[in-house]
Amino acid sequence: MISKEQISKALTRIVHPDKGKDIVTLGMVTEIDAGKNGISITLTPEKSNDPFISSIKSIIVKTLKEEFGPDTVISEIKVEPKVVVGKYKEKQREILPGVTNIIAVSSGKGGVGKTTIAVNLAISLARKGFKVGLLDADVFGPSVPKMLNEEKYRPEVIRENNTDYIVPLLKHGVKVLSTGFFVDPSDAVIWRGPMASNFLKQLITQGKWDILDYLLVDLPPGTSDIHLTLVQEVPVTGAIVVTTPQDVALADAIKGISMFRSDKIDVPVIGLVENMSWFTPAELPSNKYYIFGKDGGKNLSEKMNVPLLGQIPLVQSICESSDNGQPVALTDSLTGNAFMDLATQLVEKTEQRNNDQKPTIKVEMTK
Repeated sequence: MISKEQISKALTRIVHPDKGKDIVTLGMVTEIDAGKNGISITLTPEKSNDPFISSIKSIIVKTLKEEFGPDTVISEIKVEPKVVVGKYKEKQREILPGVTNIIAVSSGKGGVGKTTIAVNLAISLARKGFKVGLLDADVFGPSVPKMLNEEKYRPEVIRENNTDYIVPLLKHGVKVLSTGFFVDPSDAVIWRGPMASNFLKQLITQGKWDILDYLLVDLPPGTSDIHLTLVQEVPVTGAIVVTTPQDVALADAIKGISMFRSDKIDVPVIGLVENMSWFTPAELPSNKYYIFGKDGGKNLSEKMNVPLLGQIPLVQSICESSDNGQPVALTDSLTGNAFMDLATQLVEKTEQRNNDQKPTIKVEMTK
């Protein structure tokens, strides 16, 4: 006969992926029965929607068979949510109470330079004296650490008021959190949608953002679970959509604008940014070559009644500065000034939005 103590000891080898502690120490294993019909285990996760429960159940079966032999019978693994009787539900902590404006930076498709815009725009706002945060929500392809030359940065976790907080990187006057700070740059992030969404929630709710005038959220390309998670978790002040003048990019930008304007989302689109508007070679700074077409962003802004916040040229210095971890917005150059002008437009349009429209509320999605 296998004793409960032996089973409990074997289960201490199973570590919860998110909590970093074994499931016994966490108190998840609330009941063990080792009868003649097999082993029965009851799990009580802290959250009823714990995304790791399915994999933990599989690991329990594997672990017990390795420990006690392949013929070991596991008759049942029950999952019972934690129930508190006779207590009122505690009031939830307000999310991002010190953040004035939350701006989503999005694009209809990849490869249009959305993250380049987000990073340089954040730095430009900081140079103008605003308190700025940048949340890299491109969970599966985080490139913000590379652009800031901080791929080896690992955030510190501190505890305040019985809550763990993740301390953002402070770089060029901007507070930054990214998935890339938690994984090796060479590793692929292979997560299902709920896991990615839960990690984003953690960066939002447990990031020590404190007081910010602007929190820019660099979203993945397209429309996905991440977009829905953001608008459900916090009231987004507005969105900016990044595109190139190319017809394919413009078609996808329309979808992005339509998503934010839909009845279910209803987030104001503050403006459109046209990136790679023209190519200017370093040796001919006054020349413009319209490689991807001319005025596509301008025409789209008029068609969709969305302000055109700026046109950013395709120049070698922007590409090189991003690769070297020294964003061009740090320089008093022609391209650096273009991002400063973009920041000015964002501030003006955000203030206009706040004066003319009601505050955005969190989205309540129903099936």
